[in-house]
Amino acid sequence: MAWATRLQFGELVRTKFVTAASELGRNVLVHGRGGTMVIQEILAGGREALQLVFEDHGPGIADVQRAMTDGFSTANSMGLGLGGAQRLVNEFSLESVPGQGTKVTVTQWKKR
Repeated sequence: MAWATRLQFGELVRTKFVTAASELGRNVLVHGRGGTMVIQEILAGGREALQLVFEDHGPGIADVQRAMTDGFSTANSMGLGLGGAQRLVNEFSLESVPGQGTKVTVTQWKKR
């Protein structure tokens, strides 16, 4: 991800962030039937971060806690997507309303 490279994130951090982004983007397409991703740079307290917001207006997630559990899948996959993405970033937020859609926000702070 060029933006993470420009902010001089380390190679491992970039790889983890891109992996999380790829999984979440896939979820928006497969489960949400399309949606949006917004990327923004955050400057707070002298620190820099990249934040991605994925949003769809698909069926939503009926049981968020279960969906975050490793091994749970509605798409016959390994079921590591949401929980894996959460483990790969500094901050992870998931909001979902059944029948209305899902919004996932991930933030990766640059190490000082």
